[in-house]
Amino acid sequence: MIVLASKSASRRAMLEGAGIAFESRPADVDERAIEAGLGDASPAAAALALAVAKAEHVSRGTPEALVLGSDSLVSCGGRRFDKPESRADAAAHLAFFSGKIMELHSAAALVRNGEVVWVEAARADLHVAQLSPDFIDRYLDAEWPQIAACVGCFRIEARGVQLFERIEGDYFTILGMPLLKVQAALRKLGVLET
Repeated sequence: MIVLASKSASRRAMLEGAGIAFESRPADVDERAIEAGLGDASPAAAALALAVAKAEHVSRGTPEALVLGSDSLVSCGGRRFDKPESRADAAAHLAFFSGKIMELHSAAALVRNGEVVWVEAARADLHVAQLSPDFIDRYLDAEWPQIAACVGCFRIEARGVQLFERIEGDYFTILGMPLLKVQAALRKLGVLET
């Protein structure tokens, strides 16, 4: 069994669907402060740092447990985006993404006794359709506030799929964790049987 350092419903659902035994203990870390301390780090490096910070935080309270931390970041047009702070913020994000390629970086880290035993990141490129103001309003009528906790303002497993013309990358990465890479690491560590 592993400990998932997250309260994310999609990350829990991925592990449950894959049949990976886990318990969930959300990490209490100041993500914005960590990001600020990273300076000009790439989005992938920032996602990795956040995944490690979450796993390390939970590891301190769960000695001997293998703790899985994960994080996702979106960048688009040279800007990094966090979760929207309000519906108006979400509308502004979506208007900015319109017609552009959204880069989604998902990272995961495994930590035991405060020591990082594995980290990796994956990237997906999401080609956003041209989004009219009317479409954005209708979309937010249907999806707000559920997407308030979603970087990129979408749930790919719901109406968020309507935002995109094309997607390059792994489905699990888009859901918020590079699950196939996590499974490979868990097999290597003897947590999952092959």
